Amino acid sequence: MTRIVPHLWFDDQAREAAEFYVDTFPRSAVTTVSTIRNVPSPSGDSDIVYFTLGDQPFMAISAGPAFTPNPSISFIVNFDPATDDNARKNLDATWERLSDGGAALMPLDTYPFSERYGWIADKYGFTWQLMLTDPAGEPRPFIIPSLLFVGDVAGKAEEATDFYLSVFPESERGSLVHYPPGDAEPEKSVMFTDFRLSETWLSAMDSSLPDHHFTFNEAVSLLVPCETQDEVDRYWAQLSAVPEAEQCGWLKDKFGVSWQIAPTAMDDMLRTGTPEQIDRVTAAFMPMKKMDIETLRAAFDGS
Repeated sequence: MTRIVPHLWFDDQAREAAEFYVDTFPRSAVTTVSTIRNVPSPSGDSDIVYFTLGDQPFMAISAGPAFTPNPSISFIVNFDPATDDNARKNLDATWERLSDGGAALMPLDTYPFSERYGWIADKYGFTWQLMLTDPAGEPRPFIIPSLLFVGDVAGKAEEATDFYLSVFPESERGSLVHYPPGDAEPEKSVMFTDFRLSETWLSAMDSSLPDHHFTFNEAVSLLVPCETQDEVDRYWAQLSAVPEAEQCGWLKDKFGVSWQIAPTAMDDMLRTGTPEQIDRVTAAFMPMKKMDIETLRAAFDGS
């Protein structure tokens, strides 16, 4: 089954940030660093960093100041007393670490949904929701990407998640909680839902607050690894809804969320190739919209 990989866009700090996150979260490691050369970034080179945080795979790229992160996609970090005797202490220590150069969006405090919770933007602008979970609840992964539907897509969290569940095989919805009657949010807006797309849990919520002056952008995209060209073609056909956003395997869906439909073969090439092979693959994929595996392999082989 598919494991979705959050992809973080940086100006030039991808390596530095990955090391910071690995030092911050348990069971974490930088696994591979690759450099692609002669790309349209201010430096002409881009670092691609592969790392895991608490068993969740991530990627990061240094590719210039084109995109700025915001809270539209954040990461819920579940500190579960059922599996960690020091869950609260570890949550507080992680908050302290992320506070270095960061800024709280919701202060660390007690809320109706959690005894200990806070939402914070780190020094790079990416946002994390640290939560002490109910040990009696259903188990969830340590880190869960979370989508916030605001602005023009406020109120569409349920529609969007229904759509994603229809696209990915072997998927399921977990909880679904609507705002109560009389709340300021529109009827049937989602207070919280979580859902599994193949092997990856995500969550979503709606908010129509007028001070949300942000929306989904490419600073956080969701990368879908594909083993075959048929997989690439199918996900591309189902998800892509903004033709002008199609580039180098990137697309936007009808709700504005950015995805990367990425052949695992290309990932292997960038991880293991010589500088010359990586240069040829880079030259091949830069003009592409949807990735073509056969063309990439030919470039890698120099044929």
